[in-house]
Amino acid sequence: MATSDLADALGRRPGQPQKRVLAISSSGGHFTQLMRLSVALSGHDVTWVTTNEGYRDKAPPGSFHAVRDASLWDKKGLVVMLAQITKLVLTLRPDVVLSTGAAPGYFAIRVGNAVGARSVWVDSIANAEQMSLSGQRVGRYADLWLTQWEHLAQPDGPHYCGSVL
Repeated sequence: MATSDLADALGRRPGQPQKRVLAISSSGGHFTQLMRLSVALSGHDVTWVTTNEGYRDKAPPGSFHAVRDASLWDKKGLVVMLAQITKLVLTLRPDVVLSTGAAPGYFAIRVGNAVGARSVWVDSIANAEQMSLSGQRVGRYADLWLTQWEHLAQPDGPHYCGSVL
């Protein structure tokens, strides 16, 4: 995916004010892919969120928050994660939520919709055979729903614009 595509999606135009962006992902490969998109966020007020506090030093300049890591097999953890993300979104009031995947991004996009945030979902490149479960569920809520595999693209989304790796 060309970072210019993402920059265009964010709508930054010369002379216009920067946007408040919540860039969120799980740790590991999701976070690596989010970091590869960071150049497209240049000039915006970005808050980085992931599930690993140890990534604080790896995040680009901007605010950083870590939220609880959880999965479908940890329902209590998901509730805690949702509460943390809801508090962040309601406090930050982002203009845009950008996620490269998994539960934190799903929740951020859903809560972001409630406060009028635009959203971009980039499904992980690891999902070569089918969209991730979160990716399948978030598609109808994301303003821009992307896959990194051309053969997974559909006319109504997800769309393919390239890969971040």
